[in-house]
Amino acid sequence: MSAEEVRAILSAAGNHRLTWNTPLSEGHAARLVAACAPAPGARIVDLGSGWGELLMRLVEAAPGAAGDGVETDPAAVARGRKLAEERGLGDRVRFHEVPAAEWAEGGYDLAVSIGSSHAWPGTTREALTALRAAVRPGGRVLLGEGVWLKAPTSAALEGLGAEPGDFGSLLELIRLAESVGLHALQVTVADQHEWDLFESEGPIGRGQRWALENPGHPLYGEVMAEVDARRTGYYAGYRSYLGLAYLVLST
Repeated sequence: MSAEEVRAILSAAGNHRLTWNTPLSEGHAARLVAACAPAPGARIVDLGSGWGELLMRLVEAAPGAAGDGVETDPAAVARGRKLAEERGLGDRVRFHEVPAAEWAEGGYDLAVSIGSSHAWPGTTREALTALRAAVRPGGRVLLGEGVWLKAPTSAALEGLGAEPGDFGSLLELIRLAESVGLHALQVTVADQHEWDLFESEGPIGRGQRWALENPGHPLYGEVMAEVDARRTGYYAGYRSYLGLAYLVLST
């Protein structure tokens, strides 16, 4: 039970210092929204939406647009619904506690999936195939996916708990998208500043702040051990090796 409690303490959904659960700056997000260019009345789906911050910004960018956030984490769904109501989007952004791979609706103008390709069994190709199938002819896809920026070291792999084949290069990802009928309109990669802030505000920073506020808590030692493991994994491991690529794609 203590492992579950530690995960809850470090969870992204409960971390209100995170705007979104991905390395992404405000300026970078604005460029993604502009490149996706949702039209008035657009239908948008975010598969693996988390609490749906990016989905809500896409909906807000287009008068009359509506969005479906598909997410299995109940805490993230609850946060998303609360945010949507607070921003007057309760009737335009709906959250569904359903696995992304089981979402069957289609005909969307835009399908989004950021860091969620693991939701589909198999490979990134399956995620891209599903995203393409979710949009109408002429629709767009926004994919956020890990890529190797350079050949990973054993420390990078250990820090991530990954295998070399878990990610490809940026060009390999673009070619993979092309192989399922998607064409890159804009390709960007989270920079080091975005990654460092994401790691600092995410589980590492959240756990450290929690520990400072709860020095006598029974879980203090376990939380600090997890923080140290994540800090070592990042700074001595995958920092500068793993990238997060954002691909705006057309059908």
